[in-house]
Amino acid sequence: MNLHNKNVLIIDDEEDLLKLLQTVLQKEGIQQVVTASNVEDGMGLFHETNPDLVLLDIMLPDGEGYDVCKQIRQVSNVPILFISAKIEEVDRILGFAIGGDDYITKPFSVKEVAYRVKAQLRRADYSMLSQSEEPIIKVGPFELNEDNAILTKNDKVIELKPKELGLMKYFLQHVNKVVSKERLYDTVWGEDYFGSDNTVMVHIRRLREKIEKDPSNPHYLITVKGLGYKFVIEDES
Repeated sequence: MNLHNKNVLIIDDEEDLLKLLQTVLQKEGIQQVVTASNVEDGMGLFHETNPDLVLLDIMLPDGEGYDVCKQIRQVSNVPILFISAKIEEVDRILGFAIGGDDYITKPFSVKEVAYRVKAQLRRADYSMLSQSEEPIIKVGPFELNEDNAILTKNDKVIELKPKELGLMKYFLQHVNKVVSKERLYDTVWGEDYFGSDNTVMVHIRRLREKIEKDPSNPHYLITVKGLGYKFVIEDES
């Protein structure tokens, strides 16, 4: 598991705690740690950064963490760890019942929190790996058969080179989510990202030429300025 490419969001109204957790997580190798001190900013950052894990306080100045958890669960299965001063059993049960993956009571050891965060990230990685072992991925008009490395769109075969196939697989597994160039490079090329913008951009352009009706005005593989790319499949239900 490459922690360097993981993105953690912390939502808590205690500024000192935010800074402490951010520092400790970064020392543990998680370089991308963003923080918010209220519900509004927290949800804004959630949609902007698409985090791999959320540390969430329950008592916030403009709402409750329980409600934030419910909102997140409507769109994502990202691990959510509650951090709260509420120690009653009923609070813990409610946290798990609405979709929380862990519940840590204050005061706590920040080192322990860091290890719990890494454990949840590792578990999420294993889950994703297990899901990726399915040989056929069907999303919208696309079907990717990994066993024979064939992509079809509306049952028409599209010839892809290995890196294009890797990109397509990743996008089909992360539909309607913003994906950074760094994440793509780390996953598809299997190397750390060192400003390899041109490499990613060239392969994205080639992929668009094969899957889009108008590559210059893409319908599926769109650019999200300043953040990366998003593979869009509209809900037809």
